[in-house]
Amino acid sequence: MSMWLGRLCVSVRAACARGVVYRGGTVQRVTAAQQALTPQWFAVKSFSTSYSTTVNYEELKDLLKKDGVVLIDVREPWEMKEYGVIKGSINIPLGDLLTALQMTPEDFEKNYNHKLPEKSNTLVLSCLVGIRSGRALAVATSLGYNKVHHYKGGFDDWTKHELPEKQL
Repeated sequence: MSMWLGRLCVSVRAACARGVVYRGGTVQRVTAAQQALTPQWFAVKSFSTSYSTTVNYEELKDLLKKDGVVLIDVREPWEMKEYGVIKGSINIPLGDLLTALQMTPEDFEKNYNHKLPEKSNTLVLSCLVGIRSGRALAVATSLGYNKVHHYKGGFDDWTKHELPEKQL
């Protein structure tokens, strides 16, 4: 069974890599950024170990001590205000991530009060419990970021280890 599943994933990934997806009974061409947001692509990527690097709390703490690591929280602003934040994170809601990571450095800094992450930076994506950050990982990877991690426990896990900062 696993051999068959592996071959299926390779075939589907190859089709998706060519910008072809199957939607509503028809084959359609899409850009890499669009395919990262399609349910089919996300499902295929979830079978593949080559695209996602998950980190736990301890690994995240170690990563945050290093230079060039950018933590992006893809929760909605109201969640950040209500529940708190991980210190040093940038809030870019999942729905805005694709546009945000394609902004000019000046526009990004104006909108998010942080420097635009460079492709060479290590990105760590977080959300409440790790679902949206998995999708965000697909978006960032499709835009050429190759050092991308996803905090699988999310903010919920973070609060089990330490108190969050409240956002004003």
